[in-house]
Amino acid sequence: MRVLHMNGCGNRFAVFDGRDSPWRKSADEIRAVAKPIKGKGFDQIIGLESSMRADVFMRIWNSDGGEVAACGNASRCVGWLMLQETGKDQVLIETEAGVLKASRADGDLITVDMGSPLLTWESIPLAEKMDTRFVDLKIGPMDNPILSRPSCVSMGNPHAVFFVEDVSAYDIPTVGPLVEWHPLFPEGANVGFAQILDRDTIRLRVWERGAGLTIACGTGACAAAVCAARLGRTERKVRMILDGGEIVIHWRESDDRVLMTGPIELEAELEIAG
Repeated sequence: MRVLHMNGCGNRFAVFDGRDSPWRKSADEIRAVAKPIKGKGFDQIIGLESSMRADVFMRIWNSDGGEVAACGNASRCVGWLMLQETGKDQVLIETEAGVLKASRADGDLITVDMGSPLLTWESIPLAEKMDTRFVDLKIGPMDNPILSRPSCVSMGNPHAVFFVEDVSAYDIPTVGPLVEWHPLFPEGANVGFAQILDRDTIRLRVWERGAGLTIACGTGACAAAVCAARLGRTERKVRMILDGGEIVIHWRESDDRVLMTGPIELEAELEIAG
């Protein structure tokens, strides 16, 4: 079986090409594959399968062994693989969250149409009805919380985005888990810490559900861009500065679609016994 080690802005993946024979493993086995060896591990494990609806089906596991429906940076990596393989100008990637479109952008960049954001409380989902622009959630003392009133959205997975003055001022590995499995989020949440630098630029760090603090999160970047634009704090097209690099998010007004453009890297290609 072909296995590829790839990254999108440093967000690392092991991609198992199981189109001839689906690659399905237990949570323990997924954790063992993702576990860091000599300082390098994988944030997500990807299994490619054949699809009747698209060029490929992409199955996604977080490093904790849990299966999830969406991963933006992995979508760019798989999009690049399929564009290389097919020679097409555009390819379709089926996921549990729906079918995505990937295409080439300027230089070596890849654009993925991540679909329309889900903005209602029940579609994210939240445990109770509330305004998803300003969710009634506080972390820390009630009269002086560390964080409060995040904006929430789903990009195929749930996100809570806190707008902060300085992302470096927060101990994210300590604070992130307090929000990740807060009772307000029945399916857990990815937790974004977004610092608006200007109307076209956001500095972002993300505590990923089931993966922890990663140096890049594609769906997290989409979520932060949508939330910022929805609040009128930025334009609908922004540059996202992540720990691992930069990507551009464009929430198009014309059709409500979110386009994510950024780099990918193929680190290694291996053959293993299935």
